[in-house]
Amino acid sequence: MEKAINVAQYLFERYKEITRETIDNMKLQKLLYFAQRESLALTNRPIFSDNIEGWRYGPVCRPVWNAYTPDGVGGISDISDSAKEILDNVIHGYGSLASWKLGEMSHNEASWQNARKGLGAEANGRRVIALADIRSDAQKVRPYDYVWDMYYDEFEDAG
Repeated sequence: MEKAINVAQYLFERYKEITRETIDNMKLQKLLYFAQRESLALTNRPIFSDNIEGWRYGPVCRPVWNAYTPDGVGGISDISDSAKEILDNVIHGYGSLASWKLGEMSHNEASWQNARKGLGAEANGRRVIALADIRSDAQKVRPYDYVWDMYYDEFEDAG
């Protein structure tokens, strides 16, 4: 399992390589959430061990949020090939969406909603989003492989 700061650095660098733009912290946070969800959907294991909190604008990984600069987050982007594959798919699947749209999508996730229970709309909130709740959200998605242009369950050896 990777550290969130290293996953974030890979996302930061790869996003810039693909789009020629610097990812903002808000979009990076949402891609981290979707990476965690996609990893759980594909492997039933989290891609990183750090917690994600249910902030009022959507999921946020506090160590990455605090480390963000326009030059990166200070992690090392040398992560496992399987993590890179998941992250590349997340970038291709969600990277073209605006930060506000990703935030809106994350607000529809039961995991974020559960972490926000009892909080007012304007409360920032620092409750951890339960991994079990993200796992539950992951069961509702059908992961897509953008390299092969097909859903993972369409591969012959899927099972």
